[in-house]
Order: sequence, then C-alpha cells, then structure tokens
Amino acid sequence: MKRLSFFPALVLFAASAARAALSVGVTPGPHAEIVEEVRRVAASRGLAVDVVAFADCASADAALAKGRIDADSCEDGPAFDSRRAQHGYPLARAASTITFPMALYSRKLKALSELKTGAVVAIPADPGGAARALILLQNFTLLSFRDEAGLHATPADITSNRMRLKIRQAPRAKLADTLNDASIVVMDSDDAARAGLAPARDGIGMEDARSPFASVLAVRAADRAQPWVGRLIAAYQSDDVARFILVRYQDSVRRPW
Repeated sequence: MKRLSFFPALVLFAASAARAALSVGVTPGPHAEIVEEVRRVAASRGLAVDVVAFADCASADAALAKGRIDADSCEDGPAFDSRRAQHGYPLARAASTITFPMALYSRKLKALSELKTGAVVAIPADPGGAARALILLQNFTLLSFRDEAGLHATPADITSNRMRLKIRQAPRAKLADTLNDASIVVMDSDDAARAGLAPARDGIGMEDARSPFASVLAVRAADRAQPWVGRLIAAYQSDDVARFILVRYQDSVRRPW
C-alpha cells in the first residue's frame, strides 16, 4: 500500500517540476533578437523559454497583465511605469535589460569641445523626448535644471545655461532635418536610425548605459519572487548575452548590468 500511494505522489511532483516553457513577449528588432539569444542560454541551463512577438509594447503589457505570457522585454522603465499606472496593471520591474542610448549628433562639430557659445541645440518637441534630451545635456554639463523636475524636465525648468545655448524643439519626424542648421541635434536611437545614424558610430556624445531610461524586463507582481524569474534574469545578464550585444550592435545598444 505504501508503494502504491507513493508512486502517484512522485508523478505529481515530477509533473509540477517540469514547468511549461516560459513565454516572454518582445517587439521586433533588438529586443526580439536579444531574447532569442537569452532563450538559447536559458535552454543550456535547463530553462525553456518561448519568444512571443507583439506589434507593440501596449499589446505585450496587456497580455502580461492578463496572464497570457510570463514576462516581457520591450520598453524603457519610465514608459513601463507610465503604462502600468495608467491601466492599473499588477506588473513589476524584474531587471534592467538594455539601453538604446539617446545621443548628440552634429554635421558642424567633430567633438563636443568645439561647441560655441550661443549655438543652436535641437531637441524633441514631445514631453518625454524633451525631458530625456535635457537630462543628457545636463549630464554633459551644458545646462542644469531644477532638481524637482526630475525625469519630467522642460525648457522652462532650466536654471543654468552657461554657454547661452539656444534650445529649439522640433517634432521627432523633423529632427534629422535640423542637422543642417543646428550645431547639435539630440535624438533617440529610433529617430537616429531613420536618418541612417547610429549613436556609437555617429554621435559626439551619448547616454550612459545606466540611464534611467534603460529598458526593463517586466513580470506580474505576484510572480516577482518566483525562482524562474531569477533564472531568467541570470540568463539575460550572462556573459554570452553580453558578448552577443557587443558584437552585434557595437555599443549602439548598451547593457546597464
């Protein structure tokens, strides 16, 4: 009798231990390419991962909140926090993944040290892009703004502009056009790519990998302490994935870990 009762228990334990593959949502491009490499590394460590493609992060986050996938990797931290708050999603950041660095581009300067007093600097017109650009300019000590502004700085928050730079805002679709007139144009990776530019190759200054705008791996808040989350993070932040990112993207995609 003991033997008969033990066998079903063993089967139940084995079935629960053999967890179905984790499903990780991604958007096309580097997020998908990198998570495919993460999948390979995870598999070598006994963790099965399925990569699920979504057209946009809004769809991925909605699927994650509804339990249709286990995690997603597709957007920067502030964007994730904003969507989570807007929809009341029970989601949490699990780890930082990659940074698509915003950078300074110029057709007039070969180095930032050549920048002259009174020069025109073009930044995105949308609030999120403008704030990120102003933070980058502050990081290069070109200006400063009120501490209270944080990640939501606007040109009105500028308190010091030692070179009397003329800050001009332009819609993202037209930012690249201002390269002919402005001394510096501040663009994120997507806008730069549409103009055939890459931050590591063409920029004269770019964001640190540990930018507050680094992308995140998101999970449901209830799952944050699950062992598989730590194993997935370890696969993502492995030496193999670090090499893949460096070789494939040549520092135009950066890792904050």
